[in-house]
Amino acid sequence: MLSHMGDWRRSHNCVQLTAKNIGEEVCLMGWVQRRRDHGGVIFVDLRDREGLTQVVMSPEYNKDVHAVADSIRNEFVIAVKGKVGMRPEGTINTKLPTGEIEVMVDELKILNASQTPPFMIDDFTNANEDIRLKYRYLDLRRRKIQNNLITRHNIVRTMREYLYARDFLDIETPFLTKSTPEGARDYLVPSRVNPGKCYALPQSPQMFKQLLMVGGYDKYFQIVKCFRDEDLRADRQPEFTQLDMEMSFIDREDLMELLEGMFIEIFQNIKGIKLERGFPRMSYDNAMEKYGHDAPDTRFDMFLKTINELVADCGFKVFREVVADGGVVKAINAKGAGEKYSRKNIDELTELAVSLGAGGLAYIKVNEDSLQSPIVKFLGDSADTIVKAMDGKPGDIIFFGAGKKDIVNLYMSKVRLKLGKELGLIKEGDYSFVWVLDFPLLDYDAEEKRYVAMHHPFTAPLDEDIPLFDTDPGQMRAKAYDLVLNGSEIGGGSIRIHRSDVQEKMFNALGFTPEEREYKFGFFIDALKYGTPPHGGIAFGVDRIATILTGSDSIRDVIAFPKTQKATDMMSEAPSKIDEKQLKELYMKFEVVEND
Repeated sequence: MLSHMGDWRRSHNCVQLTAKNIGEEVCLMGWVQRRRDHGGVIFVDLRDREGLTQVVMSPEYNKDVHAVADSIRNEFVIAVKGKVGMRPEGTINTKLPTGEIEVMVDELKILNASQTPPFMIDDFTNANEDIRLKYRYLDLRRRKIQNNLITRHNIVRTMREYLYARDFLDIETPFLTKSTPEGARDYLVPSRVNPGKCYALPQSPQMFKQLLMVGGYDKYFQIVKCFRDEDLRADRQPEFTQLDMEMSFIDREDLMELLEGMFIEIFQNIKGIKLERGFPRMSYDNAMEKYGHDAPDTRFDMFLKTINELVADCGFKVFREVVADGGVVKAINAKGAGEKYSRKNIDELTELAVSLGAGGLAYIKVNEDSLQSPIVKFLGDSADTIVKAMDGKPGDIIFFGAGKKDIVNLYMSKVRLKLGKELGLIKEGDYSFVWVLDFPLLDYDAEEKRYVAMHHPFTAPLDEDIPLFDTDPGQMRAKAYDLVLNGSEIGGGSIRIHRSDVQEKMFNALGFTPEEREYKFGFFIDALKYGTPPHGGIAFGVDRIATILTGSDSIRDVIAFPKTQKATDMMSEAPSKIDEKQLKELYMKFEVVEND
């Protein structure tokens, strides 16, 4: 018994009735998915969030009901009372759980009429995304979106139940915090009662969850909103949801073992897939060398290989000069691509590489009795050596990237993914996890001429690397770990610095002045001096996990009310202009300045 309104009491949802219910008097409520008039008999597919049930209004069965039914249209909200019957032979719909039965309607109540929707409420709508986002409350009625959000709910429920069973405490942390700009820009909230000052919305609860460890709470988690003012793409939103966790008295082995167990339960509950413990592990250096990316898609074997030693003295000037200037030349063998790839396909790959910073995309096509490429004549004997080193066989195409290491890795990793998809190397329904470990602790920012934290300033270095703070900080490795699924970083974390002397060394390496440290992190530095336990944690992107497990193309399809790539809400038209009175109360005045 689900709900009632006066003497109208909903007895079942629209997916519960089967042949076992034949002869029962029932009451259903929902939306008109589709109305069909077959020779005076009106059939309605009645929809709620659970599914569909066919209800029938026949003039022979009840003339008054049929007369009212003549006025209903798609998306009307109605309630019906009637008797469950078997569908006539030849009309059973085996694709529906309720496909054997129908409800002959004795009573019909129109609970609310509907205007004609701006697009069809079904999974085959051709409405563009802007229209669907403008009328998101209608888009939410579509079965695909409903299934996505239900799956997301079940993912989160599994996370909570798994952690509750292991004595984690669900503790909230503040949304109005202090701005400590390191990384993405903060969203700022002006304070009315403190004129001229602002709060920041948290990019993550990082310092607060560490302070909970200082406070002795041992095992913490929350499913929490976080905020980053950054340029958006398909897998990013200005406000996003993460599973945030922290534990005391652990090392990264403890944490990885715990979390593998959590994903084993998630995949069993959501997909019916049995995962095995012991997810593969890979060093950051290995990931960058073989995949060109620190979130490698390990569902298919096609690896990048640095061939500097093979081309350092070759006749092709581009390769030779790149190596001499300290850059890299990387190659990738697209097995069997020669039989499938036309010149147009190669041009499309080249355009992709160029859009990401490449000067071009050289290639060698391996034929039965020759090597085909504009660069073969320049390479001379080096061409055969390269093909052999890349295990080139007839029908293969070997692609090359040359230039600065980070740029080559960027575009060659994208070339690899495009090849994998187009050559059918990624199987539908495959899921491949990998832990990426031993990240650099620091990254050098050439523009600011200083080191920045690869993850954040509270990440602990490997114990054996601590002396390098004083001699070669750029070579230090972090006690950091990312969990990658199908080429998407779904979670990242680290063991934290828990000693104030080591934290001091970290701030020195990052070039913070004493004043900057005190202003940004004063309270946190003080806390480390009062018996902070060893601790570590991780944060998982709930939106990204839901996107992968529902097979969605965009993160927006697993969020109830998402923003566009311009960080706007097309339904509510946020952000919007603020009334002058409100601005005055906040001691604010806007002046739009054009960026150079």
